[in-house]
Amino acid sequence: MSAARVTEVCASSPRGFDDAIRMAIERAGQTLDNLTGAWIEDRYVIVRDGAISEYRVRLKVTFLLHD
Repeated sequence: MSAARVTEVCASSPRGFDDAIRMAIERAGQTLDNLTGAWIEDRYVIVRDGAISEYRVRLKVTFLLHD
C-alpha cells in the first residue's frame, strides 16, 4: 500500500498558461520525487498598461511518499 501527499505550487510566465504549467511541474519535479499528477486550482493574469504581462497558475501536485 502506498500513501500520497498533495502540495501547492505556483508559477508564472510571460508566454502563456501552458508555459506556466510546464514550469510549475518541472520545478516541482526538481524537489519532489514520484510526482503522479497535478490539477489546476486557479489561473489568472497580471495586467500592466492595459496588456497582459504575466500568466499565473496555482496547481496542486500529487506525489507518492517513500516507504
